[in-house]
Amino acid sequence: MTRRIFGARQTTVAGEIVLTGLGVHSGAPVNIAIHPAEADSGIRFLVTHGQSIVEIPADFRAITNVTLCTVLGDQKGATIATVEHLLAALRGLSIDNAYIEIDSGEVPIMDGSAAPFVNAIDECGIRELNEPRKYIKVLKPIRVEDSGCWGELAPHTGFFLDVEIEFDTPLIGRQRMSVEMSPQVFRRELSRARTFGFMRDVEKLWAAGRALGASLENTVALDDDRILNPEGLRFANEFVRHKTLDAIGDLTLSGAPLLAAYRSRRGGHRLNAMVLRSLFADPTAWTYVQA
Repeated sequence: MTRRIFGARQTTVAGEIVLTGLGVHSGAPVNIAIHPAEADSGIRFLVTHGQSIVEIPADFRAITNVTLCTVLGDQKGATIATVEHLLAALRGLSIDNAYIEIDSGEVPIMDGSAAPFVNAIDECGIRELNEPRKYIKVLKPIRVEDSGCWGELAPHTGFFLDVEIEFDTPLIGRQRMSVEMSPQVFRRELSRARTFGFMRDVEKLWAAGRALGASLENTVALDDDRILNPEGLRFANEFVRHKTLDAIGDLTLSGAPLLAAYRSRRGGHRLNAMVLRSLFADPTAWTYVQA
């Protein structure tokens, strides 16, 4: 019997989804519209660049920066930053095709998690298309090590993640999460986990033109010995849940759902990108399969 992973057919959103928010790094207002797309379109950003609209695919080959967030761009200099939470929502809900129209250079941070995107998609609905879903099947382990961190993709019949983080503060310490992905698991266990940052880094980030839109409304802020957000944490291990969410968003840049187990230790956007590049650099390590 053939195993049904996330559904045999490709999907898209059922209608237009409009959202507004702020860029966490730019501080600029952002308007975004997620549109339905035909089968085999993949996920594509339509970004305002000067007087024109530039199309940037959600593809690891379009990555231009992985400092604090994942940034995609094209050869003309158009970029779109902080794509990981929206991509995680789309992949987490098993959406294959969408056009994302955006009037700024950064996806809005919303509340720092993927939940606002998930809620908007659930309210709009998901439409199944006629064409079969295509997967990227990992055929052999691919491992990358980088400055004491490591990440690995290995063969698996579904999409499994095992993420471990370690920070030198008792507020986080070492946390680990293992999860077999499905839309239900993503909604329940991962979508609400928020991004986080340390107050000791704020002035340096501001001086570099970063985190200009960060606030307690969209970021879990850590001081030396306490969480500054009045409401506290949404999960006791919200930090590793968010890092797992980030990994799902970054791995969406493979261009198709993965049949793989992903393991990372002390990783982040840079390591996630390095693992994808290493996978596709070895044509014997993967293949396309149809549901």
